[in-house]
Amino acid sequence: MSDFKYVFGPIPSRRLGRSLGISPLPKKTCNYSCIYCQLGRTDKMTNKRQEFYKTEDIIAEFKQYLKDSDKFDIVTVVGEGEPTLALNLGELVDALKALTDKPVAVITNGALLSDPQVREELCHADMVLPSLDAYDQKISKKIDRPYGTIKFEEEFDGLKKFTHMYEGELWLEIMLVDGINDDEHSILEFKKLLKELKYDRLYLNTPVRPPAEADVNVVSEERMRYAVETLGGISIEMMSSGAFFSEIEDDYEAVKSIIGRHPMNQFEVRGFLESRDVKDPEAMMEQMKQDEEINVIDYKGILTFRLK
Repeated sequence: MSDFKYVFGPIPSRRLGRSLGISPLPKKTCNYSCIYCQLGRTDKMTNKRQEFYKTEDIIAEFKQYLKDSDKFDIVTVVGEGEPTLALNLGELVDALKALTDKPVAVITNGALLSDPQVREELCHADMVLPSLDAYDQKISKKIDRPYGTIKFEEEFDGLKKFTHMYEGELWLEIMLVDGINDDEHSILEFKKLLKELKYDRLYLNTPVRPPAEADVNVVSEERMRYAVETLGGISIEMMSSGAFFSEIEDDYEAVKSIIGRHPMNQFEVRGFLESRDVKDPEAMMEQMKQDEEINVIDYKGILTFRLK
């Protein structure tokens, strides 16, 4: 693994389990320079799609990885920049899917969804995780600091079109930044936009890792709870800290109370149960599979639980 250039991980993820990363572009090549980016400021700012690395070179490395291990739950095309800038993205996704029965996901900032070709290529993926950090051009410039020609209205229109044409799992993410897009007005503006989109899940995040700019801060717990309740989303920070909340003392009934509001996949359920010191989470998930009140959806080998 130490010699690999394009394949990294697997990295444990509360949302995706053991995520094997695939990087189709050089580090810090992006069309955003987000104020919260853990990589620091973007030093290769571009909005031009190009083939940075040959598909066959990436796939050769992936094949080499598969010779030694299949211990991953999902393949995630993400890298350390914006993967839709890779002109061979669709070809790469198809080639990865031909070699594994695990789901192939793409994490994107969504800036290039205004391009019909990008939308078509992303439809090849089993899962797409786009970001929506702003609700207008002003907020976008404050948080995402996009490449000069990118217009929020065009970007959102592309996202809207994509969510209505895409048939895989679509998980939206909003990054909430203290003092910029976390006030009541902002949350209500997000709510308006979300009504226009078709998606399976909404995750709410806040910059807990060291950001690109020193004055970027996490939102308060109060603000996050307001956003969760208003938008119907799931807080990634609450999830990663084991703080999915239920007042119910019984562990089994507690997890059922949550999936009555928000579907949870097997990794999220396991994380929640472990946070409550459940000794055998796997046994409890087996019980959930047999529960007639619970729908269990198997999507590409990843189970999602929700109340009927």
